[in-house]
Amino acid sequence: MTAKLPEVATAKALMTEAMTWSVMKWLREKKKVRKAADQANAALDQLGEKTKEAWPEDFKVAYVSLDGSASKTPANGKKAPSIFADSDHWSVVKKVKEADDEAYRARMTAEETFDEAERQLSTRLAREGCEKAIRAWDLKEKAISKAEAIISAKQVTG
Repeated sequence: MTAKLPEVATAKALMTEAMTWSVMKWLREKKKVRKAADQANAALDQLGEKTKEAWPEDFKVAYVSLDGSASKTPANGKKAPSIFADSDHWSVVKKVKEADDEAYRARMTAEETFDEAERQLSTRLAREGCEKAIRAWDLKEKAISKAEAIISAKQVTG
């Protein structure tokens, strides 16, 4: 299971607190909120990449092949192994990719909501942005847990 990252815990606590702030408090503290969010995102991105780096090579190749671009291949130039076409491995890698994509979309939605809240000076939208950011981090943590499961399963079977 994904270790609790202190950057994410701090950002979640700040976002939870920020949901009660007035417009003036938001204006004073928005840089602090943005910094905490950026640190949480960076920590999660780094953990996600580190986790995938620990995957066996065939899983890495399969993951990269799922980006929808036939021109993109891993640095070693290999395509997704044909053994994945009908295997459970392919399904597992695909679920990780889908979870990553969902987390990314949630993150972008949260950022767009914060941008709109700032333009409108809207505490309602800022609160909504906080909720969306927390949800995005939860989704990213779940995606990382799925990625870690590949490592654990490979250690058991490998």
